[in-house]
Amino acid sequence: MAIAKKRKQKHYTVDEANAMLPLLRAILRDVTALAHQLAERHERLGRLQGREEGLDEARREELHHMEEDLERDHARMREFVQELESLGVELKDPFIGLVDWRALMDGHEVYLCWKLDEPEVTHWHELDSGFAGRQKLMVGAGDHH
Repeated sequence: MAIAKKRKQKHYTVDEANAMLPLLRAILRDVTALAHQLAERHERLGRLQGREEGLDEARREELHHMEEDLERDHARMREFVQELESLGVELKDPFIGLVDWRALMDGHEVYLCWKLDEPEVTHWHELDSGFAGRQKLMVGAGDHH
């Protein structure tokens, strides 16, 4: 049995992450819109499924179409996540367009952190601290490799 080699994790500089922002803005606008649409569809579907026995044929057909639409949207979200992963970007919150890149800071692995409404990458956090642990990058941090 062959053992799959784990791909070496790329580490990004702040400059490399910032260079990706035009593309990421386009992708993440679609991701955030889809995330909100999925949440709304889940809520509507949940309300209808709870009353499924009392629905007439037309409403059951509508429910079936809603389930198909929901599955199609889930597939689209998976495609977006795969596209981001192929760019070396980890999607952390699809509702606000929050993403991370792995980076090295003084030889220590961290995440560069950015969200859709920010003009550039200006924050980082430890791998296990998440958004709540975000810290401001120091000036000149774009030189870190």
